[in-house]
Amino acid sequence: MPASITSDIVAAIAKLTQNLSRPLRLMEVCGTHTVSIFRGGIRSILPPTIELVSGPGCPVCVTADDYMDKAIAYAAREDVIIATFGDMLKVPGSKSSLGEAKAAGADVRVVYSPLDSLKIAADNPTKKTIFLAVGFETTAPTAAATVKSAKSEGLTNLFFLSAHKLVPPALDLLMNDPAVKVDGFILPGHVAVVTGTEVFNFVAEKYGLPGVVAGFTPAEILRAVYRLTKLRVEGTPRIVNEYNRVVKPKGNPTAQRTVYEVYAKTAANWRGIGAIPDSGLKMREAYAAFDIEGVLPLSIEATSQKTACRCGEVLRGIVSPPACPLFGKACTPLKAVGPCMVSVEGVCAAWYKYGQGVFSLKNSLEPTD
Repeated sequence: MPASITSDIVAAIAKLTQNLSRPLRLMEVCGTHTVSIFRGGIRSILPPTIELVSGPGCPVCVTADDYMDKAIAYAAREDVIIATFGDMLKVPGSKSSLGEAKAAGADVRVVYSPLDSLKIAADNPTKKTIFLAVGFETTAPTAAATVKSAKSEGLTNLFFLSAHKLVPPALDLLMNDPAVKVDGFILPGHVAVVTGTEVFNFVAEKYGLPGVVAGFTPAEILRAVYRLTKLRVEGTPRIVNEYNRVVKPKGNPTAQRTVYEVYAKTAANWRGIGAIPDSGLKMREAYAAFDIEGVLPLSIEATSQKTACRCGEVLRGIVSPPACPLFGKACTPLKAVGPCMVSVEGVCAAWYKYGQGVFSLKNSLEPTD
């Protein structure tokens, strides 16, 4: 996007908001959007009448202590191999992390797709391979397809520890939290590829707030900010699709069928937010043989999150990371206290790496796809 067009959009946003009595607070829900906003320096060029805040858009960040404690407990067994995405190694449980368990001798293997766990299980028939199924609607179809493949291949030693999360119920809960004050949502493009845009209609219909499904280049995000601002100022709340080259109103029906053939909705515990009804996925009875919690249940002592860490408030957009007393001091990417500092898409990690967006907008707004 040429700099002149960028300047025109920013000027248009400033003109739309010049008579507002307070800044508009717009929440980006997706962690990839958070990183793109920082890398693009978008915050630095927006007028002071627009405030961007981050929501619970990083699946690693919202993974609860008790899930990590279960994963670490399973890893401690000599007959278990843990297969996981790399970010999960540093996520803190109540007392330790998977990375520490691996250093102590646990067989923890980093994979790049759930499908990689099929080969691990096949190559190690005397051990139980447990895949840590963490992610939003974006990764759930691949996990479900892996479960189906394991069943069709007759693998009896591959299991899943599920912590999939669904985004719309979390947004519903946030909008009922009096501490969360937002004027619109930059909705997650990757999630919407699977779910479609219609699942977000309740944002406008129930709460009178606009939402824009956006792509991931800084140019696309800036356009989404303009559309959100215009909808909010004009008082015309609706859901707009600015990522229509890949996102359709009803999403990907094939992916949805695959997910709900294997999984059913259930309540899920979100770190820093709590239990949210129908925001998680559990295996249906037909696939119960692959649910490690049913096959080999564990009793984990209930614990509370470290009180000094404000990750829960950061995930709800109530405070920014620098408001946490641990940020950049006791908590850094090399030694994370809270999960928001762990993932490359974590809000605290983005703040720590990019600050207020030091990259040149002129050099970063060119579309990459």
